[in-house]
Amino acid sequence: MASVTISNVQKNYGAMNVLSSVDLSIADGEFVVLVGPSGCGKSTLLRMIAGLEEISAGEIKIGDRVVNDVAPKDRDIAMVFQSYALYPHMDVAANMGFSLLLRKTAKDLVMSRVGSAAKRLGLDVFLERLPRQLSGGQRQRVAMGRAIVRDPKVFLFDEPLSNLDAKLRVHMRTEIKALHQQLKTTSVYVTHDQVEAMTMADRIVVMHDGVIQQVGTPLELYDHPANLFVAGFIGSPGMNFLPAVVTNQNGTSAAELADGQFVPLRQELNLTDGDRIVVGVRPENIEIGGADNLKARIEVIEPLGLSTQFYTKMADQQVCIFAMGRTDRAPGDIIGLGVKPGNVHVFHAKSGMRLA
Repeated sequence: MASVTISNVQKNYGAMNVLSSVDLSIADGEFVVLVGPSGCGKSTLLRMIAGLEEISAGEIKIGDRVVNDVAPKDRDIAMVFQSYALYPHMDVAANMGFSLLLRKTAKDLVMSRVGSAAKRLGLDVFLERLPRQLSGGQRQRVAMGRAIVRDPKVFLFDEPLSNLDAKLRVHMRTEIKALHQQLKTTSVYVTHDQVEAMTMADRIVVMHDGVIQQVGTPLELYDHPANLFVAGFIGSPGMNFLPAVVTNQNGTSAAELADGQFVPLRQELNLTDGDRIVVGVRPENIEIGGADNLKARIEVIEPLGLSTQFYTKMADQQVCIFAMGRTDRAPGDIIGLGVKPGNVHVFHAKSGMRLA
């Protein structure tokens, strides 16, 4: 196992800048998830760690070794791709052990490692099957087993669950997390799915336009997003945003919305009358009934059994509300809403940065 240190790394394709001055330290044994929308540079960064992309500037270290000019096969890493990349004419055992055989590893050791990894992944009864005789989830486990048998210093995962159906994705992400808890191998995982990131990561790296926006534990990012992008990207359903102007009412600050309604604010923010801000509130922090200090019109109701999601219109913005239980409300109803000041996030309207 080893740490990964990325220092001032940049990537350019001609005049186009893909990654800008990326600095990131990943501890030995840590599971770090790179997350962001398509085109943000997360897969490029992963491929640079693997040695599949050249670095335009900066330095990458695996452990104490600078690997900028080290070939991928000599970096002691193992990568699991979105495509399973299995040899169709080889059975499961041969697919899992092939990379070791290329390294001239003794056959007895290869079979020992393959057997151990197969048992850990529940593949021991499938060792003689060909890839076409396996389900999608089983093929992905074979790809993971092929990485495990190499006993690498670092695992790299490039959106490995993207080809699976929703139910199988949930099952496989649990398996990958459990596997990491057993192996304790440093892992870097790329996904565009923030739910995967939240449920799997020790720390999340949120990226946008080639720049790291914030690094932290899942709950740190959820509770204290650094800016509007992180706040909107982390959380499902996403945070509600309402443009507002700061106004003083009887000596206390409030956010005045476009329709004249007021959202209470924490007083320690030291806001100035007339400041333009964006108010952010997570769907589960809006109470139907509550203090009834806000009004909204229901547009769509999504019953989920255990809970209900409401999509409402307030101050000409769509506002999502997540409530436990079921409802007898209907589209078109006007409902009273309550929001506590401690649950209100405030962002600078121009810079998008969170005001702490």
